[in-house]
Amino acid sequence: MISFTDYHLKTINHMKPKVIVLTGYGINSEEETKFVFEKSGADAEIVHINDLVDGTKKLSNYQIMAFPGGFAHGDDTGSGNAYANKMRNNIWEQVQKFLTQDKLVIGVCNGCQIIANLGLVPGFDGKYGERLIALRHNASARYECRWVNIKTDSKKCVWTRDIDTIRCPVSHGEGNFYMEKDVLKKLNRDDQVVFRYVDDNGKPAKGKFPVNPNGAVEDIAAVCDPTGRVLAIMPHPERNWNFYNEDDWGLLKEKALREGGKLPKEGQGMKMFRNGVEYFMK
Repeated sequence: MISFTDYHLKTINHMKPKVIVLTGYGINSEEETKFVFEKSGADAEIVHINDLVDGTKKLSNYQIMAFPGGFAHGDDTGSGNAYANKMRNNIWEQVQKFLTQDKLVIGVCNGCQIIANLGLVPGFDGKYGERLIALRHNASARYECRWVNIKTDSKKCVWTRDIDTIRCPVSHGEGNFYMEKDVLKKLNRDDQVVFRYVDDNGKPAKGKFPVNPNGAVEDIAAVCDPTGRVLAIMPHPERNWNFYNEDDWGLLKEKALREGGKLPKEGQGMKMFRNGVEYFMK
């Protein structure tokens, strides 16, 4: 016989996780982010940062916190900096409590810059809040909008379970991961480098443009915190949610037709969001 407590826990575990998709002035990818989480089986809600500041909404009511892409506050004081400061100065206690619980965080592009500025990554030894990673201007000195290949390089990250390589677009002017040598060494040692840029054959970019689109040190495209639950990623996996979104879908379709292969039902980026949702539905 299943006790009431066991039944209650099973029911909770199989409920849709709630995702807070943060927005604010200049954010422009909240709708896409909400869509992929809902398509993955979550209950997602777009919430303006001001609603957290004035207490209308509470972080404690959500299991996943997502920072979408965009240009928060016009990136006027540096990409993601003003948004990060607003969170730090107004709701930092809520953020810290969220991080101590068994919950997930993802920041994509501008969201990646925000959580790097907040110090949610690298978060060495569970100490969040210290900024040790910067996203500098692209080495090309240009805004880069192109498709890239990224390969997983971490076994601990929750978001990349059973993922090898993903093809997805980048869309940023400041995506150049940079950190001091001791920080880079610790990231590598502690398995916190999640994705690196690779070529079409899965070989390291070795800093070469455009395979590495921004000049990031050691071809880093994403990093996580020590728990593997907080992910900061510059490319946009949510923009490859459908096979027909991919830049070379026509070629792949023709190849499949000629070789008798099957076309994927969805884009490569969806696996990441399904991993996040399934984390709470075990």
